Amino acid sequence: MADLDDIRDGKNFGLGQDIESQGFYLKGCDNMGWGMKERMARIFRPGSGRTVMLAFDHGFIMGPTSGLERIDLSIVPIAQYADCLMATRGMIRTSIPAQLGKPICLRSDAGTSILTELNHNVIIDVEDAIRMNASAMAIMVTAGDPATEAKTFANLYNLVDAGQKYGIPVMGVTAVGKDMARDARYFGLASRMCVENGANIVKTYYCEGFEKVVAACPVPIVIAGGKKLPELEALELAYNAIQAGAAGVDMGRNVFQSDYPAAMLQAIASVVHDGQTPAQAYDLFETLKNGS
Repeated sequence: MADLDDIRDGKNFGLGQDIESQGFYLKGCDNMGWGMKERMARIFRPGSGRTVMLAFDHGFIMGPTSGLERIDLSIVPIAQYADCLMATRGMIRTSIPAQLGKPICLRSDAGTSILTELNHNVIIDVEDAIRMNASAMAIMVTAGDPATEAKTFANLYNLVDAGQKYGIPVMGVTAVGKDMARDARYFGLASRMCVENGANIVKTYYCEGFEKVVAACPVPIVIAGGKKLPELEALELAYNAIQAGAAGVDMGRNVFQSDYPAAMLQAIASVVHDGQTPAQAYDLFETLKNGS
């Protein structure tokens, strides 16, 4: 119980000063609850409003792909340079030290592999995301594919319902089928559908006309790194996306398949957070590489 002998009347009420509106720094997030905003602030740096996510969830459909044979050897040593880790619950529990202190974007759907038709997936129990203290949940969707579109968007819709109940943001990840064009029309459609169905973050691919995709998407967009590129090209990809309005990158193979993944991740962060050009970031990469 508080000591009642030394209760003092309040004096500093700031009379004549209006209370400032605490608008949130990420687009589309002003009307989120406090818990949602706090989790978004773990992922996106308040200083820049951007994020560098390290994706190593590839094994959930690809198995031990190159660079991810041993998460403890490839990811753990470089995870400190990422803002957020994108992974499955199995790899997080078995291979990521809890004391690392990085926010987790939890891959929250599973069920099919690259050996079968993709995206006939189910979603995990949201209580498992809570147990893992996830900052966000990620789920794959496909637009324009009659075999999988309805199921994947139903999964997204249901995961958003669960996320809203417990204050956990949901990232919609736009998959690209083999017959789908990688263009602004498709990514604009898929991204907008994610938001219309409640996604708080969208992960999609950079393309020509990407600024239109971003403009029509009222929540933060992060880009996928896609296939492995030469380091300078990957830095150019990140730079072009940020210049077009992306709120960050979620890169995997362009980091962990690099010969110098720690240097590459830091170079990407210099583009995303510090406004470095691809040439400047590549110079940083070379410096860090030679010092490693």
